Amino acid sequence: MKLRTKPLVSIAALLILLAFLVVPGIFMGWNFYPAAWHAFIVGPRSRPLRDAQFERTPQRRERGKYLAEGVLACFRCHSDRDWNLPGAPPARGKEGAGHIFTEDGRPWLVAPNITSDSETGAGRWTDDMIARAIREGVGHDGRMLHPLMWYGAFHDLSDEDVASVVVFLRSVPPVRNSLPQTRIPLNRRLQYADLQLPITSPVPAPDLSTPQKRGEYLAGLADCVGCHTSWYHPQAPVFAKLFAGGNLLEGPNGFTIVSPNITPDPSGISYYDEHLFVEMMRSGKVKARPLHPIMPWFWYGKMTGKDLQDVFAYLRDQQPIKHSVDNAEPPTLCKLCQEKHGGGDRN
Repeated sequence: MKLRTKPLVSIAALLILLAFLVVPGIFMGWNFYPAAWHAFIVGPRSRPLRDAQFERTPQRRERGKYLAEGVLACFRCHSDRDWNLPGAPPARGKEGAGHIFTEDGRPWLVAPNITSDSETGAGRWTDDMIARAIREGVGHDGRMLHPLMWYGAFHDLSDEDVASVVVFLRSVPPVRNSLPQTRIPLNRRLQYADLQLPITSPVPAPDLSTPQKRGEYLAGLADCVGCHTSWYHPQAPVFAKLFAGGNLLEGPNGFTIVSPNITPDPSGISYYDEHLFVEMMRSGKVKARPLHPIMPWFWYGKMTGKDLQDVFAYLRDQQPIKHSVDNAEPPTLCKLCQEKHGGGDRN
């Protein structure tokens, strides 16, 4: 009897567990597709780690430094920042040492220490662990990474570029800074389950034949569309209208901003030219008006003038969409994006 009872008890326990998961999931809107089941039972979708070490060359280190400190803005999240300085640069001596994000005084996201420290940083991680985390959203220990680690945007990073970033990160001076791990709640893990996309074939260099194509690659890595697009109100007229603005962004100390329209419409940036765009990224100002510090111009301003011109060429090539957003004005309800922002009542 005992030999029969144990499997029956195990099956009953499993059915009860599934009932607790599936029934609330139906009412909470969880999608129990195969990736979600995999995330719950096994972990995030991932590929086996490769025994690969990227050759350390000066060229790769310089390219990796350019990417990590520029368009990828790695230290934007993986560092404590000094919000009293223009652009909120990383606190000196803490570049890459990680950061704990809090809400109402409670930690909710931890950007880990990615310096070369072997005890509290990435010093013992293999090259492929770092590359997989950057592009595929799987941590060195197989954990699902929160999507605010921009692996969705970094997924198209070419093999050579990701190798360069890894080579550079290996050279970042070690900073001893022990941090806890991010704990993603179960319902969120199920939500994010389809975001981990294993890379199982080579990722070649992108098509760089025109300024627009070069700009598309760079703007994709910077996730311009992620910030400057409305994603949270499906019924809103500008929902998912790329680059039309309307996305509510939250920064430290409780301040918020609604992302502006950066399409070539008159309500967007039709008045920009190459010079103004590059100057804005370099100075953090549109003429006399300072950019909100959530905009990471401190990093993008490190890009070459040619790269910034290419990004501008790509943005200028987008569909014009009417949506006026002016964060310098008092917020009013906008019928187009259904957020409250300056100029909302003009739409």
